[in-house]
Amino acid sequence: MPRYIIERNFAEQLNLSKEGVEEINLINDEEGVKWIFSFLSADRKKTYCLYEAPNPEAIRAAARRNNVPADVIIEVGGEIGPNMFA
Repeated sequence: MPRYIIERNFAEQLNLSKEGVEEINLINDEEGVKWIFSFLSADRKKTYCLYEAPNPEAIRAAARRNNVPADVIIEVGGEIGPNMFA
């Protein structure tokens, strides 16, 4: 399944609860997308999330239903890391 990096910009600091994450995951499952992990900016107003999804439209649909932004969606391919060049 294709992977995507999603940039999300929030007006307020992001604070998630266990219940909130469970709801996000439920909606994501219904839309056929999987949240793998996220990085949160120091000010808690921006995230960079890695998702698996069939296409960007599925990500946008899940974002609308979860009431979260999906400002930038970029399909990513292979992985690289410094240990590959050691």
